[in-house]
Amino acid sequence: MEKQSPLSTIFVASIAPLVIVLLLSFHSSCASPTTDSVYGTFVDCLRNNINSPNISNIVFAQTNASYASILSAYIHNARFNTSSSPKPLIIVTPLQESHVQTAVICAKSIDIQLKTRSGGHDFEGLSYTSDEPFIMLDMFNLRNITVDVQNEVSVVQVGATLGEVYYRIWEESNVHGFPAGVCPTVGVGGHFSGGGYGNMMRKYGLSIDHIIDAQIVDVKGRILNKESMGEELFWAIRGGGGASFGVILSYTIKLVPVPEVVTVFRVDKTLEENATDLVVQWQQVAPHTDERLFMRLQLHPVKSNVGERNKTVRAEVTSLFLGGVDELVSLLENEFPTLGLKKEKCIEMSWIESALFWAGLHHPDALLGRKLNSAKFLKRKSDYVKNPISKDGLEWIWKKMIELGQTSLVFNPYGGRMDEISANATAFPHRAGNLFKIEYSVNWDEPGVAAEKNFTTQIRRLYSYMTPFVSKNPRSAFLNYRDLDIGINNHQGNNSYQEGEVYGIKYFDNNFYRLVKIKTEIDPENYFRNVQSIPTLKLRYS
Repeated sequence: MEKQSPLSTIFVASIAPLVIVLLLSFHSSCASPTTDSVYGTFVDCLRNNINSPNISNIVFAQTNASYASILSAYIHNARFNTSSSPKPLIIVTPLQESHVQTAVICAKSIDIQLKTRSGGHDFEGLSYTSDEPFIMLDMFNLRNITVDVQNEVSVVQVGATLGEVYYRIWEESNVHGFPAGVCPTVGVGGHFSGGGYGNMMRKYGLSIDHIIDAQIVDVKGRILNKESMGEELFWAIRGGGGASFGVILSYTIKLVPVPEVVTVFRVDKTLEENATDLVVQWQQVAPHTDERLFMRLQLHPVKSNVGERNKTVRAEVTSLFLGGVDELVSLLENEFPTLGLKKEKCIEMSWIESALFWAGLHHPDALLGRKLNSAKFLKRKSDYVKNPISKDGLEWIWKKMIELGQTSLVFNPYGGRMDEISANATAFPHRAGNLFKIEYSVNWDEPGVAAEKNFTTQIRRLYSYMTPFVSKNPRSAFLNYRDLDIGINNHQGNNSYQEGEVYGIKYFDNNFYRLVKIKTEIDPENYFRNVQSIPTLKLRYS
């Protein structure tokens, strides 16, 4: 299945003459425009090279009546949806792959940065904001999904959402699934290229561990697949983030088997109900138990209804078990007695129903909903834990969480299949040796600078308090929980390797150096960039 298909071979071959013509003609006709002329020059470039009379249907200037609604539709973090937020000069909504090719070449020819948005869930808004003038490719129209159950593969365009992927698989089979995230509105492009984890990771690993092919438009405007891009670039875009290397068009994924019946449950306890002992035992069990079992632990500061305490911490365990309820209850009665799981707390269901359960939905059709214009104010951070946190340590953490008041912690257990895949098998390095990953989460409703400062200060303080308990040298972070606090590259087009190394080591550990080598080879001028992109070894001076 990894071999290039005849159809893609024909397509790549047929598009090559177009790319050559564009490269030869655009340099002289589209070079060095003023800011005022960017739109006209860019659109003329597109019109000259896209065989469509309706180019205005996919290109939107800031003065276009549809611009604001298109921009805001896929912004999921309201921090970057204000009047002062940097906005693209132009939004392009490609309808076919050749539109992406032409947009890359046209934008590069006038030296305007190009950004790509698939689902808009990036926590720091890097796909739709920039301090440099930029054009945004909004990929939501490129959302086709084909499912081949006989060969257990699916080709997914990057504008699709995870919910749509699950739905299309379910349409064809009730015994196949795919290991990816639990939020159905997340876009495939960013999720897969950054690693992609979910509640089957202990059984099957990450999304990237089941990607067998991909298509990417490189800085030269060529469409490359696994064979033509080579093993190094294919390695990089599985966990290294696609935005540093080009515009990813699609991924070919290998489906995984799921049983006809799975089991879910949700159990919560407060500190007054022995939650601390529960968390102590969760650390002993969740990363080491049967690989078919995933138990996410969420920790929230909440109001207390017991005794004199004003606030307490609630520990909530949400689980997916790839098997039946009797086996699950028996397993946890033996391994995790502090949880006190009873059969009546469990629900047997199909895999697609478990996707609905985790997302808080009630019908498979809801997986197709995109929740447009649903931005919330939020900040996220991440950590990895290699050694269990002691009971005393946990009690100190609860005290700090209660003092801060809003920030929650989510513990996602590793182990199982994650321990069996080497740290350099893909660009994603966080494998064996990690007990669990922490997501720090804070949301708020009030707009304005004061509210943002209050809540972001809270989450940063809790992150600081957690320093003794998490990974060190480096203090690791998860790319898909993008966090600009851990370092940024201020050199923009001039690119600083030294600044890039600060955050790069945290996201990628030693894989960072291989990513830099690949980046330098395929995009030496650092055209595809953001403030946390992979830097090059070559500095470019304007």
